[in-house]
Amino acid sequence: MKLGITVVVTFLAGMGAGLGTGFAGMSAAAVISPMLITFLGIEPYMAVGIALSSDVLASAVSAYTYGKHKNLDIKNGIIMMASVLIFTVIGSYLSSLVPSTAMGNFSVCMTLLLGIKFIVRPVMTTKESMKNVSANKRALQSVFCGMIIGFICGFVGAGGGMMMLLILTSVLGYELKTAVGTSVFIMTFTALTGAASHFAIGGMPDTFVWVSCVVFTLLWARIAAVFANRAQPKTLNRVTGIVLVILGAAILVFSKLVP
Repeated sequence: MKLGITVVVTFLAGMGAGLGTGFAGMSAAAVISPMLITFLGIEPYMAVGIALSSDVLASAVSAYTYGKHKNLDIKNGIIMMASVLIFTVIGSYLSSLVPSTAMGNFSVCMTLLLGIKFIVRPVMTTKESMKNVSANKRALQSVFCGMIIGFICGFVGAGGGMMMLLILTSVLGYELKTAVGTSVFIMTFTALTGAASHFAIGGMPDTFVWVSCVVFTLLWARIAAVFANRAQPKTLNRVTGIVLVILGAAILVFSKLVP
């Protein structure tokens, strides 16, 4: 009975995380962690480690799929990733010096609001308009925005994938597919760093739960990424928005169930 429950929970968690990653570059930790904690009683620190490790392959295969369809900005993605990693450390350190604040629902609220935004005001930027921005200006924007994303992620501890998608589309003017492709490219390395540190500190997780989450997340991320790259911009915006709203609502419910 317990094995059956584990399979169902990890499948649903992997499906939600994979769809969020493949469609919107969303971190798997936002979906997998609360489900593992709530329904399988896994210790929170270890649940985050499992979620981050699930994010690595899911983001990598999504990035490969977006890159194959020429929807990935590797050059500026690397620049932004460096800023994100550096300022995540800075933000994490500063957050340890101040009293904890009521920021636990930051990622959930961002997921819901961003989902509504894509439905109501879809991103219709084209690759042609993206090319009008000079390379130097884009590089500087990537550094600055990476600093903001990293600091918020480190200080609040959530919202990395959603912050990247929001800034890439609204601030840097990326069209949606390129924004998601670049986001999952960055998330591959940030998730790898986070997962390695979690397992190094907390030890290795339950093998069956870990492998199940990784496999199911990878499967659904691949499915979502293939669909996203073939979809028309307006359709992709709506599907992405719907997925984010559903996931945001589900995460909110799960988080309330956690003691």
